[in-house]
Amino acid sequence: MNAMNFTEPEERAALRAAVAELGKKYGHEYYSKQARAGLKTEELWAEAGRLGYLGVNLPEEYGGGGAGIADLAAVLEELAAAGCPLLLMVVSPAICGTVISRFGTDEQKKRWLPGIADGSRRMVFAITEPDAGSNSHKITTTAKRDGGDWVLSGRKVYISGVDEADAVLVVGRTEDSKTGKLKPALFIVPTDAPGFEYKQIEMDIVSPEKQFGLFLDDVHLPADALVGEEDAAIAQLFAGLNPERIMGASFSLGIARYALAKGVAYANERKVWGAPIGTHQGLAHPLAEIKIELELAKLMTQKAASLYDSGDDFGAGESANMAKYAAAEVAIRAVDQAVQTHGGNGLASEYGLGTLVAAVRLGRIAPVSREMVLNFVGQHSLGLPRSY
Repeated sequence: MNAMNFTEPEERAALRAAVAELGKKYGHEYYSKQARAGLKTEELWAEAGRLGYLGVNLPEEYGGGGAGIADLAAVLEELAAAGCPLLLMVVSPAICGTVISRFGTDEQKKRWLPGIADGSRRMVFAITEPDAGSNSHKITTTAKRDGGDWVLSGRKVYISGVDEADAVLVVGRTEDSKTGKLKPALFIVPTDAPGFEYKQIEMDIVSPEKQFGLFLDDVHLPADALVGEEDAAIAQLFAGLNPERIMGASFSLGIARYALAKGVAYANERKVWGAPIGTHQGLAHPLAEIKIELELAKLMTQKAASLYDSGDDFGAGESANMAKYAAAEVAIRAVDQAVQTHGGNGLASEYGLGTLVAAVRLGRIAPVSREMVLNFVGQHSLGLPRSY
């Protein structure tokens, strides 16, 4: 993104236009129909992969587009704006693809990146645990040495898309032989590994992607299941979490754009007492406010992506947290106002908004809660005492 005129490169603008056409081809009706039937969005995912959209951020030598997280975020935003938000884009190419690209061995890159790039293979991410919450330092999933191999045991919760994945990038802990203290480490765990089980968590959200609890009972892994170095796992972990927040922001931005467009179209078309309802400031002003907040959140998301792609991990962390916060807030407002603008029609299935009321609320909770973002900004941006 050009820092002077705030315009995206021509290549990204063209990418956005092409992805928008793909999203329009499927649309929210397709997305919602698949979700309600308990089906996946396989056709859309496969076509997006075949066209190279899922791997735009991955290295060219492994089948990717050689671009950055800013381009992948643009892809997700455009699909979501068309009513087709693909949640697994946040975890498979963004988190897992990034971590393996930056820290994986040559063999790990050859084994996983081409499939992640073209959509033929999916990897999901598991960090959250029942008793750890937002405190990643309290993770109890533990990996122990077994000769040259590893044995992994523990539990994870609210892990997206495990039923669609070939493997899970699991955040565990190893024991430091010198101090006896546990330290984080990342492991690639195939979903068909003996001792690996998962159970669906029933959710009141209409979505093709399901949530799962994971149970790892002495899962034996080869030595090369470890990604990167044991001693550098914190840096490796956060290399994946910044893209996660940027993509989470883009996910929310796209939904906000979709809802705002629906609200504006209805306000222009619906007539009461001889005039479109959009002539009334009681509807026009809230929609205008959402447009302003949406553009501000989009700018912060683009800033975060630009900083990340330039190699400024710390600067990207601050902006990515702010972007995720702002985008989630405007998405909630956009969906709520779009429903209100439609009146009773806002909750009728044919208008394509009702299913988003609960789903959009997720942006305040994941991938990090709004309260933890505020803690981060208070401590790191404002210099306030640490509160947790």
